[in-house]
Amino acid sequence: MVCWRPMKKPVIILLALATFILIFASLAIYVFRSVPEKVALPKSIVTTRLTDATYVLDGKSVTLKNGLSETSSATDSAEKVTTRYFGNEVRADLDGDGREDAAFILTQDAGGSGTFFYVVAVLNTAAGTRGSQGFFLGDRIAPQTTELGQGNVIIVNYADRKPGEGFTISPSVGQSRWLKLDTQTMQFQDVSLGAH
Repeated sequence: MVCWRPMKKPVIILLALATFILIFASLAIYVFRSVPEKVALPKSIVTTRLTDATYVLDGKSVTLKNGLSETSSATDSAEKVTTRYFGNEVRADLDGDGREDAAFILTQDAGGSGTFFYVVAVLNTAAGTRGSQGFFLGDRIAPQTTELGQGNVIIVNYADRKPGEGFTISPSVGQSRWLKLDTQTMQFQDVSLGAH
């Protein structure tokens, strides 16, 4: 006749711990095997931020990196010209090549009291990003919305001041600019009603 002795506590704890480790290891193997492998994107899609490109503002080239550019305002000057991505972005295929492009607002601050607002576009080409010339909207305006109209017209809505009002007055007059990008010259044409 076999006599069973009750197991001692340390043996039970060791068996429970071994069982727990075995279950955990099996679960980990199952999870890691079920995760799909990373798919490499085609090189034409792997880019930096779409907004990172070189733009022309008032005849000067500005290159954004991570949505920002800081340059000296003059040789041996401590003052900086800061150009940054503001937003109000719309995306569309502006040049008909099947890739998604963008139009948005940049601000530029040269160290004085003014903050200048520009509309720019960037084309996502096979060779990389290609920035446009900036279309000047105004100084210390209040951008509202940017929309895509028919025929890839960019509609920029913002508030400005009445003629003759000083910059201490908050912008209160609604304005809209209808802009179309000429993808050859990379300049915006103002197609707003009554535009000269």
